[in-house]
Amino acid sequence: MAATVRRQRPRRLACWALMTVLLADLLALSDTLAVMSVDLGSESMKVAIVKPGVPMEIVLNKESRRKTPVTVTLKENERFFGDSAASMAIKNPKATLRYFQHLLGKQENNPHVALYKARFPEHELGFDPQRQTVYFQISPQLQFSPEEVLSMLLNYSRSLAEDFAEQPIKDAVITVPAFFNQAERRAVLQAARMAGLKVLQLINDNTATALSYGVFRRKDINSTAQNIMFYDMGSGSTVCTIVTYQTVKTKDAGMQPQLQIRGVGFDRTLGGLEMELRLREHLAGLFNEQRKGQRAKDVRENPRAMAKLLREANRLKTVLSANADHVAQIEGLMDDVDFKAKVTRAEFEELCADLFERVPGPVQQALQSAEMKLDEIEQVILVGGATRVPKVQEVLLKAVGKEELGKNINADEAAAMGAVYQAAALSKAFKVKPFVVRDAVIYPILVEFTREVEEETGVRSLKHNKRVLFSRMGPYPQRKVITFNRYSHDFNFHINYGDLGFLGPEDLRIFGSQNLTTVKLKGVGESFKKYPDYESKGIKAHFNLDESGVLSLDRVESVFETLVEDSPEEESTLTKLGNTISSLFGGGSTPDTKENGTDTVQEEEEGPVEGSKDEPGEQAELKEEAEAPAEDTSSPPPPEAKGAAAPEGEKATEKDGGDKPEAQKPSEKGEAGSEGAPPAPEEEKKQKPARKQRMVEEIGVELVILDLPDLPEDQLARSAQKLQDLTLRDLQKQEREKAANSLEAFIFETQDKLYQPEYQEVSTEEQREDISGKLSATSTWLEDEGFGATTAMLKEKLAELRKLCHGLFFRVEERKKWPERLSALDNLLNHSSMFLKGARLIPEMDQIFTEVEMTTLEKIINETWAWKNATVAEQAKLSATEKPVLLSKDIEAKMAALDREVQYLLNKAKFAKPRPRPRDKNGTRAEAPLNASASDQSEKVIPPPGQTEDTKPIPEPEKETAGPEAADSEPLELGGPAAESEQKEHPEQPTGQKGTLKNDEL
Repeated sequence: MAATVRRQRPRRLACWALMTVLLADLLALSDTLAVMSVDLGSESMKVAIVKPGVPMEIVLNKESRRKTPVTVTLKENERFFGDSAASMAIKNPKATLRYFQHLLGKQENNPHVALYKARFPEHELGFDPQRQTVYFQISPQLQFSPEEVLSMLLNYSRSLAEDFAEQPIKDAVITVPAFFNQAERRAVLQAARMAGLKVLQLINDNTATALSYGVFRRKDINSTAQNIMFYDMGSGSTVCTIVTYQTVKTKDAGMQPQLQIRGVGFDRTLGGLEMELRLREHLAGLFNEQRKGQRAKDVRENPRAMAKLLREANRLKTVLSANADHVAQIEGLMDDVDFKAKVTRAEFEELCADLFERVPGPVQQALQSAEMKLDEIEQVILVGGATRVPKVQEVLLKAVGKEELGKNINADEAAAMGAVYQAAALSKAFKVKPFVVRDAVIYPILVEFTREVEEETGVRSLKHNKRVLFSRMGPYPQRKVITFNRYSHDFNFHINYGDLGFLGPEDLRIFGSQNLTTVKLKGVGESFKKYPDYESKGIKAHFNLDESGVLSLDRVESVFETLVEDSPEEESTLTKLGNTISSLFGGGSTPDTKENGTDTVQEEEEGPVEGSKDEPGEQAELKEEAEAPAEDTSSPPPPEAKGAAAPEGEKATEKDGGDKPEAQKPSEKGEAGSEGAPPAPEEEKKQKPARKQRMVEEIGVELVILDLPDLPEDQLARSAQKLQDLTLRDLQKQEREKAANSLEAFIFETQDKLYQPEYQEVSTEEQREDISGKLSATSTWLEDEGFGATTAMLKEKLAELRKLCHGLFFRVEERKKWPERLSALDNLLNHSSMFLKGARLIPEMDQIFTEVEMTTLEKIINETWAWKNATVAEQAKLSATEKPVLLSKDIEAKMAALDREVQYLLNKAKFAKPRPRPRDKNGTRAEAPLNASASDQSEKVIPPPGQTEDTKPIPEPEKETAGPEAADSEPLELGGPAAESEQKEHPEQPTGQKGTLKNDEL
């Protein structure tokens, strides 16, 4: 036994270790059990969450609405968000910020900034000379950058999600427009960082919509490609996307559905906001005409009046989408003058005629970028609120040439649902069905560098080189490596946008700087001095375009290689035997092969840049200057790397080596060394193997951001701290308001209760006057001095009043509970008495309860009856204004004690097994007389089949008086009465099996 324990102890320790690891993982995931998504639109946002038990649900805001206005009101001592801020836009338009996302990543000279000033002249925009950007100047003390305002809104969206999920949330997926460039995406990430959010991904809103469409229709996706066009016209912009759905084979999950972004077209300024501004201008002109002879001011000079007109224009646009005409009316528009005017749909369409002409533009851009025709598009689906305008649908239907437009998707919530599905897929706390997403690069990115070249005349000149790093409409996320072979000293190269010819002149001005980063390398010359005897394999720059579409330079390395010869005599016999065995089981993986395999996998992720659409001459130059990570172009890659892009020499070697993996040609052996299968012992003796030794030296990198400088770390920390202080101030204000409301509500409710009969019955006139005087004094104090009172003072006043009224409220509550509690106690006592009486009537041979158990139950019943009668009688002698002695908690305690004892006996009876009774010679059960004792009933035993009566039967075990424990341990004898009767009916049934079955039935 000791040896067994010793053998089990390591197993138990391993189990405990495993449980500890799992518990640590659960604790680590406890803070991230819920994830959220924020569909950040120009006018409104939608928030969705996923948590255990709540799959993909839209969050309701404080007004129980599914979408929240993207509006922030900033005042000296308070902030408002969402619907509250939208209502403040009329009272304080200068402090109410809307459509501020249009300023993200924009410098002061950007046309979008000038457009924002023209649309919202009430906002004062300051200039930041350090970053060449603008900020909102609310007051001399209040100024906020667009990133800070967005951070406030993201923090507010998280608070809504946390209130809905009832747990903290840190992980989020945020949607951004597909046309956002690098500067705009980095600005959103900085805003999320200020808010303390961990961004799992910045997903394009068109991709999120396509994902939502595919997830709910994954059964309809098959190996046949389906091309769907999504036309999304929102409030601020329009995006047209062509998506291809089909099933593909994945390495881990087999055949899974996939969406691939094939083409994207957009218009940055075409949307519902521009239509509303046209309507606002029209309404302002009508109002000025109505007051033309009164020498009144122009309504356009009044920010409050213009805010009212914009709200009415928004409502008018919505109504005209379903009606031919409507009357716009505003009470007290300006100078207490009401405004009322009739607007028809024809007038609205005439105002926006030039906007409707721009509707087909994104469609043509998407088809051109996808290199497709309209005949290849199976369906056109409408997304976005502005697509509800009938004229937009009419023009679009004519442009695409379809019979009808698809409206089988939630135009408002599709992007939020797709983003939250992606959030669940990226989170470690959830497991979802795989859905492959291949997004596309909108703006190509290239690398530019200059190097010296020697011409035929011996004159050296500078040559400017361009290499496409990420081509237009290429998939991402992906990694790439560019190798610079002809540099042995420090040098610089530039990362810029590629050909943006698909953008118009105005779009190029809005786009901003086309130069991204200048990379300055330091330490290249020192690395060459450090390894003078090694062969240089170039300076390798590793680039990463992540899931958010943000480009980063991971590292720059200087790589050197040399051949190291190993003599066969140095290998021992045991080493050779081990290599042979490992080659049999591991496929001949040598250290060099392993290194090559790693490079091949890296090459698969960071595919060579030759895949870009360059000229053939450019490809050859690119192979020289920007080769793939794998250096051994002659060595065959492992079988799992077939999908990796490789140079032609590599592919040819792979084909040759794949036919004969065991025996390579002599030329291949010389080139690849020991990277293939291990050679035969005879060949080892003839030729010494040579392996490559690679040395990697890290190169120092200095980045100069050219498009829009990021916020410095110290300024980012200050902004985050400023926002935290504002959030803390809001929480303190909410807490104070809650305390003041609670105090005021308590005063009013208690004053009303003093006149109710049930409260007057349990209190004296003197007690009520004392309470009423205290309440009046506190109410007067709250009106006079409560405005400047702190939260602690308000809570202290409330605690004093509650303490004063505690006795009164306690007496009323007890009297309300008495009838129900006493009735329940009487019912329990009656049922317990009946149960006890029935238990005592059970015959002694069938009795399952012991005398001690029944005596204990009887004692508790009697004590409870006695306590109840005595306490009720004592309470009857007391006055209603005195403290009661009959308490509801005491009644509940007595009921719990009695119920616990009864439940114990009921459970015992439930699991008790009846005892088998003896049978007579004829096979019938012998009924024991009522006056027979237990010993008399167990005297005669029926012998088992196959035995005569003279055979001595197996004696039954002695019966104990312990109750069900003895009954549970009493076995059913295979030769007993039950087995005998069953064998008479079925003689072919095995005795032991049938006896066991009968025991189960009993």
